[in-house]
Amino acid sequence: MKGKPIGGVRRAQLITTYGVGSLIAVGSESFMVAGLDRWPELGPFDQTVHERRLEKELGVECFRLPPASESAKYGDIPVIRFPEVQSCPGCNRLAKARFFGASRSPAKCKECDRELVPSRFVVCCAEGHIDDFPYFRWLHKGGNPTGNDSQRHDLRLKATGRSASLGDIEISCSCGVRPVTMEGALRKAALKGISDCTGRRPWLGDVPTEDCEQLPRAMQRGASGVWFSDVRSALSIPPWSEGVQKLVERHWRSLKKAPDLRDRLEELELDDHRLYSVEEIIQAVERRRQDDAGHTDDSEATLKLDEYQALTRTTEERPGKQDFVCVPWPDDDIAAELAIDKVMRVKRLREVRVLKGFTRLAAPSSANLDQRAQLYSTENRPDWLPAIEVIGEGVFLRLDPDRVAEWESHPDVQARVAPIDRAYRERFARFGLVPDRDITPRLVMIHTLAHSIINEWSLDSGYPAASLRERLYVSDKMSGFLVYTATSDSAGSLGGIVAQVESGRLAASVRSALQRVSWCSADPLCMEAQTSGTDNLNRAACHSCVLLPETSCEEFNTLLDRALLAGTSEVPALGFFSSSDARAAEEHFAQR
Repeated sequence: MKGKPIGGVRRAQLITTYGVGSLIAVGSESFMVAGLDRWPELGPFDQTVHERRLEKELGVECFRLPPASESAKYGDIPVIRFPEVQSCPGCNRLAKARFFGASRSPAKCKECDRELVPSRFVVCCAEGHIDDFPYFRWLHKGGNPTGNDSQRHDLRLKATGRSASLGDIEISCSCGVRPVTMEGALRKAALKGISDCTGRRPWLGDVPTEDCEQLPRAMQRGASGVWFSDVRSALSIPPWSEGVQKLVERHWRSLKKAPDLRDRLEELELDDHRLYSVEEIIQAVERRRQDDAGHTDDSEATLKLDEYQALTRTTEERPGKQDFVCVPWPDDDIAAELAIDKVMRVKRLREVRVLKGFTRLAAPSSANLDQRAQLYSTENRPDWLPAIEVIGEGVFLRLDPDRVAEWESHPDVQARVAPIDRAYRERFARFGLVPDRDITPRLVMIHTLAHSIINEWSLDSGYPAASLRERLYVSDKMSGFLVYTATSDSAGSLGGIVAQVESGRLAASVRSALQRVSWCSADPLCMEAQTSGTDNLNRAACHSCVLLPETSCEEFNTLLDRALLAGTSEVPALGFFSSSDARAAEEHFAQR
């Protein structure tokens, strides 16, 4: 995987957009990112990233930033040519690139000396397999002659140019079969009876194909459904965010099994470290040993609860490198008026995002856990996963748990969320699974509030909405959310988020956000919708009011309903913030 680079993308894109198994358009060509077992070895241009809690959960030793090297010695991210089927704009021939005599980039037709055009279509299945579109079988109605299709038949692709529709793309063959167009090829069941899933995983090289009973679906190679990243993320929180723990991490191989820690610290010259005492270092080593021994819970629910607890207590800035600084901002007015009983300024935070797999056709969710495609072959499992780290800032808001519990106990509120919960259960039922959680009014309300505040702050703080991100902490024990910077460039460290609190405008900005979502340009259709969104998992939510760029949302723009914030015209007290007079709201529900 050495040689001259053929193109470039940002490191962060290799986690979220152009990860393993995805397609990248480079000039007039198309390539697929190869599996992790074909990536170059660690070199001087690579960096190792550690996030202890994620390492335990995902079962790896470390994470690494995607290599970014132009050195011919170490190489860079490997890619393969995909789709393999190409067409020549000169002679209109349709075949795999090797039959044109193309051996290097850019691929050209040996006869016409014209650059080849990658196939516009591919076929995918829900298990993650992908292959070239079966042009021969589409043209011959599922026929399968003996021998190699491309050698026995001279296929040609011709676009009339009258329009960009599929009906103007014509496929013909030298055998004299009647030409057909691509009209209808992208329908969900278009390949039924024509082609089965081949079980190919080209990003893994020459691994054997898998048996697959899924019905493949044709898609344009640039469609978003061809590749969805499955990203796991976590915030670095105490104690793992502390500088002393980072010092231990750098020397862990030497300290891991040392019988006498004090002697080993002296050998490593860590006993005279200026920032940390010997006792602090020994305590950090013992904490790491306990963690390695499996004495801590590393489930996703525990991970979120640990973060929630860290965000609700004060972590002052200390000397040395520290990834987490969280200090409170007392505001009695906002607690009384808007039921936000805790405001925390997260002046410094570090988020690690790890690519753990990917899906095709449907975005990853807990309903399709068994349909994740692997980033590597089973025989060559690496002890690392690709990741990026984001250093930024944020604001954590917690709603009064008692007032939230009282509000969500009302029958009208529960009835409002019931269609969303029912649709969520139906999503799992299609896969024969039991739902992983109940969709509660508290979850939908807090999620919608986070969206409305991100939209508001994108106007006030100078950050675009795509540069902000939410992190929800909602359960019987949690009722808060974090809004933080989501990019790894300079837009993540301007201080504009914390300034929303320190300027004294927090209450005003929250009120403005609530006022903004109380009306939508798509009303009354938006507010009166019984269901909307993907799999009917929203109610009153559309692109004109609360939807965000999907990179900013934990739930892929689902589980939203702005009526739970501001109420409806028929039931104004339905919204958590619809009335500043809690007694009036209580009287309304009592009358009903």
